[in-house]
Amino acid sequence: MTAPISLVLFDMEGVLSHYDRAVRVDHLAALCGKPPEAVRDAIWGSGLEARADSGEIGDDDYLAMLGDQLGCPISRDMWLASRRASITPNLATIDLAASVARNHAIAVLTNNCRLVSDHIGYLNPPVAQVFGSRVYATASFGAAKPSARAYLGCLERLGARASETFFIDDSDANVRGAIGAGLHAYTFVGSDALAEELRRRKLIQGTVPRNPNRE
Repeated sequence: MTAPISLVLFDMEGVLSHYDRAVRVDHLAALCGKPPEAVRDAIWGSGLEARADSGEIGDDDYLAMLGDQLGCPISRDMWLASRRASITPNLATIDLAASVARNHAIAVLTNNCRLVSDHIGYLNPPVAQVFGSRVYATASFGAAKPSARAYLGCLERLGARASETFFIDDSDANVRGAIGAGLHAYTFVGSDALAEELRRRKLIQGTVPRNPNRE
């Protein structure tokens, strides 16, 4: 007999928000006076972002190394402002999460450094409003999705069981990783399809009202 779902775990970018790398790059490039290609290479081409997301390096080292790559000191405020510019909350999916939260625990697990989870109220206010402090960056668990360590570390922190957790991500690889770690999982393609899946699993009922306070 399948255990009932007690926790619904959401990815953030691509599910609860739209993420625009180009906007982030252009914003940081303007702040430090460097060409966008240099910023893109420093963040992703160097592997620095992946190391930060997996917790291999801490936030201060990450910012210092990024500044070294660019030849320009990168402050937390600069990084956060560029990161915020790249994020557009997906209010339809956030409203679904709020509906789920009426009867089930909810949380976020995102491939990011702790700068994102620590500053979620600034970076993505609607997500912070619904999820509160239950927004976790994979860096906190020493591995990024799709590593089983990321999911299981998060569940341990939450006191939840993999067999009673439903995970939602827009990446097929991350969904497969979650299933491999023992979670139930679903590939996000849009809010309407997710609403149907949540109804099918009896995690929400009826229609989902839009919350005007987050407009």
